[in-house]
Order: sequence, then C-alpha cells, then structure tokens
Amino acid sequence: MQERPLKPVRSFRDALDNHAIHYYYNIVMKAKNFDAPPIRIFAGYYRPHWKLFAADMFCASLIAGVDLAFPMVTKYAIERLLPGGLYLVFLTVIALMFVLYLLRMGFTWFVTYWGHTVGAYIEADMRRDLFSRLQELPFSFYDNNRTGHIMSRVTTDLFEVTELAHHGPEDFFISIVTLTGSFILIFMIRWEMALVLAVVVPVMIVFTIRSRKNMSQASRRVKEKTAEIIANLESSISGVRVAKAFTNESYEKHKFRGGNENYKSARKKYYRSMAGFHSRMEFITHILTVVVIAAGGLLIMRHKMTLAELITCNLFVSAFLQPIRRLQNFVEQYTSGMAGFGRFVDIMRLKPDITDRPGALTLDHVCGNIEYCDVSFSYNNNVTVLRHINLSIPEGSSMALVGPSGGGKTTLCHLLPRFYEIQEGSITIDGYDIRDISLESLRRNIGIVQQDVFLFAGSIRENIAYGRIGARDEEIIEAAKRAEIHEDILKMPQGYDTLVGERGLKLSGGQKQRVSIARIFLKNPPILILDEATSALDSATELRIQHALEELSRGRTTLVIAHRLSTIRNADCIAVIDDEGIRQRGRHEELIVQPGLYAELHRAQFGALSRSAGGAQMAG
Repeated sequence: MQERPLKPVRSFRDALDNHAIHYYYNIVMKAKNFDAPPIRIFAGYYRPHWKLFAADMFCASLIAGVDLAFPMVTKYAIERLLPGGLYLVFLTVIALMFVLYLLRMGFTWFVTYWGHTVGAYIEADMRRDLFSRLQELPFSFYDNNRTGHIMSRVTTDLFEVTELAHHGPEDFFISIVTLTGSFILIFMIRWEMALVLAVVVPVMIVFTIRSRKNMSQASRRVKEKTAEIIANLESSISGVRVAKAFTNESYEKHKFRGGNENYKSARKKYYRSMAGFHSRMEFITHILTVVVIAAGGLLIMRHKMTLAELITCNLFVSAFLQPIRRLQNFVEQYTSGMAGFGRFVDIMRLKPDITDRPGALTLDHVCGNIEYCDVSFSYNNNVTVLRHINLSIPEGSSMALVGPSGGGKTTLCHLLPRFYEIQEGSITIDGYDIRDISLESLRRNIGIVQQDVFLFAGSIRENIAYGRIGARDEEIIEAAKRAEIHEDILKMPQGYDTLVGERGLKLSGGQKQRVSIARIFLKNPPILILDEATSALDSATELRIQHALEELSRGRTTLVIAHRLSTIRNADCIAVIDDEGIRQRGRHEELIVQPGLYAELHRAQFGALSRSAGGAQMAG
C-alpha cells in the first residue's frame, strides 16, 4: 500500500487534513484484511464510527423497551386499575405512557437521522477504499475491464450499502430484543401461548433463510445488468460523435434497448423472488394472529385463561409481528446490500501485481542512464511482444523507436515506469534496477507525452498544474510559455481559468498537445517519453509543437516513438523494431544508406511525398 500524496500545507487545517490522510491510508487501510469473510469485513467498517453506532443501538433498544412496556401496562390497567376503581392511578399511567411515546419519538428521530448518517459514513469509507485500490491496480486491470463496469462498482453497487449499514444492525437488534422480550413475557402470562409461538417462529426463520439465498442470487444478477447498462451508456456517450458521423443513432438505441431489456428481466426475477417471500411471510404473520386467538379461545373455554390475558397476548403478538416485519425488511436489505458489497470485496481482494519491494530505493537525483538488458515481455503470459531486447540510452541523449505497428515500441516504453512488469531480464536507471526503486520515485522522474492527450474536465490552469500539484501561478505561466501555449490561453475568454470541456473537447488538437507539454515542463522530469506526440496533427501545427518538444527534450534522456521519420532526424540514436526485435540501430544518416527496414520506411514515406509533389507540379 503506497502512501497517499499530501496536500501543500498552506494552513493549520491543511496540516490536520494531511495527518488524517496519513492516518487513514497508512494505518487503517493496512489493518484491513480483505481476505476475511465478507460479513467480518463489513463489520470492520463500523469501527471508526463505533460511538455513534453504539448510541444508535442504545436508542433502538429504548424503542424496543417502550414497545414491550405497552402490552404489560395495558394488562395491568385492565386487570387491576380499572376493576379496582383506581382511576387516578390509571390516568397517571396513561400520562406516563404519553411521555414514554414522546421519548420514543425522540429516539426514533435519532435512529433515523444519525443511523442513516452512520450508513453514509460507511458508504463513503468503502468508496474511498475502493477508489484507493483502483488507483493501485495496474494497467492490465483496466485493459480487461470496461470503464462503465468499474464506475458501477464505485457508485450504484454501494448505494444500497447505506441502507444496509443503517437498518441492518438496527432492525436485527430491535427484532431480536422485541421477539425475545415478547416471548418471555407471554411465557410468564401463559406458557401455552408461548408454546404456539415456539412452534411457528422456527418455521418462519427456516423459510427466511431459504428465501434469502434465492433473493441474493437474483440481486447480484441485477447488479451485473446495471453495470452493463452503465458500461454501454458510458461507451455510447463517449462515442456519440462517431455514431452521428456514421448515422448509427438507431443502432445505438437498439443496442441500449437490448441491455435495458436484460436489466428489466433481471429486475423482474428479483421482484418475483421478493414477491414470493413477502406474500408467504404476510400469510404466516397473519395466520399467527388467528392461531393465537384460536388457542386463547380454547383456553378461555376451559377456564385456563382470562379475557384480559388474551387481549394482552394479542397485543404482544402485534408487538411480535413488528419485529418480524423488520426482519423481512432486513432480509431484503441484506440480500441487496450484500450483493453490492460482494462486488466491492471482489475488487478489494485484487492484489496489485506491481508493488514496491521491501526497502525500495528513492531516487532524488537522476542522471538518466537507461539500460534494457535481455528484456522479454508478454501480455497475460500469452503472445510474446518483446524478445531479448538490449538497449542502452546514455544520460541526456535521445533514442528514437521506429518500425511497423505492433512491433512493441509503446510496450517497450511502458515497461520503463513499470506500467507493466517484465517477465525476463532487467531495466536499470543509473545502474539501479527499476524493481528496486519505489514506484512513486520512479514515476516522478519520468514524463510522458502521448498522441492521445487526456485532459481533465477542469480549467487550463488545473490541467497544467497537474504536472506538479500546488505549483504557483508564476510557475504555471512559465511552463505554458515554454510550451508555446501562453499566447493562445490569453486570447481565450477566461484565460487560464477557461474550462477545457470533457477530455479537452473545447481545445484544438494542437492546443491540447501543448497543454500536455506544459504539464511536463512543470513536472520537470529527467527522463522523457514522447509516444507519437505529433502524429495526429497537421504539418503546420506539428512544426510548432516540434519546437516545443525540442525545448522540452533538451538536457533530458528522451525516448521518442515516431511514425513520421521527419521528426527524428536529429535523434542521437534510432532503433528499428519489429515483431522480431531490434533489427537496426544508428543515426539517421547511417541507417538511410543501409539496406534494411529503415531505408524501406524512409522510401515509403518520402517517395510517396515526392510522387505527390511531382503530380501536383504536373497538374499545375
């Protein structure tokens, strides 16, 4: 478990927040055992809020106590006070009951408000833990899981946990207290009536346990179908421009309708299980009243029971039915809530396969000497992508990687910051194996500029500052100037506070790329990876950004992935890679005169350009 980054301390409150972050992530999270049974994990989330939870349970017990007192007070009034003409005492008892029910109202308010608040706290803690775990999981997890499925686990799966976290223990506790108290008091009145309850209640318990299993399976299917809907929705909204460009709106509607129908079908199956459970429970609870009245009538016929005792027993049965209904609600909440919690636990039990070794090093002053020594790698131990790669990149030099698509250029670069773990060989920085360096230290010293730029849906200022959280405005502006985006920003409506839209939609491709370059200028890493940073841009914009990239690369060890050979002419070394490994290496001037893949790529690109230019002259 890595430490969470702390906020820049600008106030005493920030210092307190940092202490809380350090305490929670480095002490509490480490103490959690997510390999334990789910119910034990769930119970562990009450620990930070135990005082509030204990107060909630105390108020719940007082509510149960008031409910148990009413039948006994009624029996006492009917048998003693009214027949004995003790009307003043009767009115006093009624007034006392009025006060008790006023107190019960206060207890109910506390349980409703603070009980739900505890549930919200627990849900927030779970979501915080889940997000923290998602931040730790490697690229391979995101390669194999759709964004919508992951989002559903962070959001909808945990919504019903709030109700379970609040009502679950409360309903169960009140039910057990009320059922036990009612049974004991009925036994004290007439043991025969207690015997009737002793026969019926176990039947109800067995039925409840059997029904819960069916409802739990149905509820989990609902969660899965909900996740599919969210995944399809996220995909469709993200790709709405493509859908419109291909006039496939009707296809998208049809596809979504299919997922929606699957969700509806899963919901119907869940409601069918729930309807069967509720209808049979309602029958059992109502027939219990009939059985009690019948048994009491027989006892009265035999002069073994008084009418007052029968009324009292019937009141107790009414008190008895309330906790049974609470148990019904508890079963429904438990099955639905634990289905979502189970999917939460599935994620929390995933172990990050890329972690710090014990005693991992922290690199403070990186020169940037990089060595790939006999490196081999495959995704999911399936098809080998890289075989026995050996590559040396001296400090401050630039290494360009070229070759056909699928040759492993991007993979080779992604191994350096340990986005994936190599299977064989080693990669070193300044002589240190990257597996012996802490992930935070390793990645802090590497900057990446990619073709597909991702900008957060905030302001330009926030996106540039992401390179170094807490950077001053002057530093942000200086980074923007070095990336040659400062003048463009000043022309925008709100300047640096201009919102970029979803994934930077409101900016042009060149502007997005230069914002990402400014972000790296601010980070100021000694090692730089340029992953086809200009391949999606037009020639005029590419020339402008190429100047910013040259400025960014100056003095840094740089790996450049490029398809356009014109962008790497000045690289200190060029490695030509295909699915067989590194086929050629050298400077541009050396490789262009050698027979091989580089010369073929050069001829394919610049020969096509020459033919295109010649055709244009002939047309003119």
